[in-house]
Amino acid sequence: MPLPEGKKDQSRVISLSRQVLVGDFVKKVKEISGQELLDCNQCGKCSAGCPMASAMDLLPNQVIRMAQLGQEEVLKSRTIWLCASCLTCESRCPRGVDLSRVMDALRLIVLRSGTPALDLADLEQEHLLQAPQLAFIASMRKYMP
Repeated sequence: MPLPEGKKDQSRVISLSRQVLVGDFVKKVKEISGQELLDCNQCGKCSAGCPMASAMDLLPNQVIRMAQLGQEEVLKSRTIWLCASCLTCESRCPRGVDLSRVMDALRLIVLRSGTPALDLADLEQEHLLQAPQLAFIASMRKYMP
């Protein structure tokens, strides 16, 4: 339903300030990943080359943008769990941002919070047969202590 003239949809408004860009969440991701999030200029090459992008709810460049903006909702994304850590994104990035390290950091933040991760036993046999081996092996590494 369209909004009345002069009204903005407040659910889509993003507060951008220096406090957000250097906030606790951004610092935590940067500290764990070792990556400077603001080095990403959103060229989209990471998403264009990602072999798992078609299965993701957010594209890799959208994940890093949300992390840059301190949007902790990115932790609820399936994308961070689907990343195969194949390093295609890093090899294509003109700024040298290792997005797989950012994805690892986001997964680690979720796991440290005590939120249960995906139980591999809950996956349907059909999905296991269709999943690329690289994605399966990488996901096993993510869940192993």
